[in-house]
Amino acid sequence: MMSDTVDLVLEYPSRIAGMLVNDEIDLGLVPVAIIPRLKESYIISDYCIGSEGEVASVCLFSDVLLGEVKEVLLDYQSRTSVRLARLLLKDYWKVNPLLTDATADFRDHIKGTTAGLVIGDRAFEQRRLSPYRYDLGQAWKQHTGLPFVFAAWIANKKLDTGFIKDFNKATGAGLLQLEEVIAQNPSSLFDIRSYYTQHISYQLTDEKRKGLGLFLRELARMEDTNLRE
Repeated sequence: MMSDTVDLVLEYPSRIAGMLVNDEIDLGLVPVAIIPRLKESYIISDYCIGSEGEVASVCLFSDVLLGEVKEVLLDYQSRTSVRLARLLLKDYWKVNPLLTDATADFRDHIKGTTAGLVIGDRAFEQRRLSPYRYDLGQAWKQHTGLPFVFAAWIANKKLDTGFIKDFNKATGAGLLQLEEVIAQNPSSLFDIRSYYTQHISYQLTDEKRKGLGLFLRELARMEDTNLRE
């Protein structure tokens, strides 16, 4: 039984990523932008949190067109979404607003020419407040022609092959409970069935691995450019 060998920790994505970097945990479903910060990294599952296009829960929101935005507040809960936003703003939308790391109450400041990157359930709320939204999953697909991987099951050390096999089977079995998860998480903000079955894509396919590889290379390029500037 997996429950006999796993101590489950529940936290928001960037916190889990920090724990993985600090070797406080061995394995986590973490934003993929954390991979370059790990001394060792191993993707151990055939499943991920990805999108084939519009993801719905990772968007830039604003009161004005993106070309008129002067500042973007960046959600503190996901390293990958923040880095993806930085990349797309520069290379896809070709705009250069001030980028500000945000705090917990930053959504109150999304107004006028100040936009915000919002993720998760709060993005569903923000969809009803902001007249303009720019979906990062959709933009990445249009920019590269590839799907995007937001998070994957990553270990910071080599794990036992028997454990990996059992863990992969367990994560796959979890998808069989999708209807139960949908039923237990009703929402008046967004069509949850559509979100879990159409916007989120779970299989870590070869195309998603290509998209992930390209994203990591782009991160390295951006880091190198920043160091030279």
